[in-house]
Amino acid sequence: MKVRILIAAVAVLSWPMAAFADAGHDGAERAYGEPGNPKKPARVVQVVMRETDGRMEFLPNRVEIKKGEQVKLMLRNNGELDHEVVLGTLAENLKHAEQMRQNPDMEHDDPNAMRLAPKKAGEIVWKFTKAGEFDFSCLIPGHREAGMAGTIVVK
Repeated sequence: MKVRILIAAVAVLSWPMAAFADAGHDGAERAYGEPGNPKKPARVVQVVMRETDGRMEFLPNRVEIKKGEQVKLMLRNNGELDHEVVLGTLAENLKHAEQMRQNPDMEHDDPNAMRLAPKKAGEIVWKFTKAGEFDFSCLIPGHREAGMAGTIVVK
């Protein structure tokens, strides 16, 4: 009986985390591509995160990429607050933003996302395998709403 209760408790406690898992968390291809190979050549794109005049932003907030191109997003948080970049479709990021509002301390361990403390840098290597317009956002509650979103156009 105790074993059944323990199994049930683990299942119930694990279920919410499954709801937050990225569909491609296992490294599988997503609608906007797949994790890149850091050992292969990649075009470098610098992306700065910052707050200015009551607004939060990415510089640049629009990036054009060729279908099939591997890109190394060199991220730099020049702001005074933590910021993150989450690559996804607009629908995925808006859904994830709602989950973040309910769980503001959620941390990401996905190849399409990175959180940076102020004055820190990092990188995401990504291969964009499908044409379309995709989103990159800071999903920390309030940041996207304050202007921290951008578009990746894959041609």
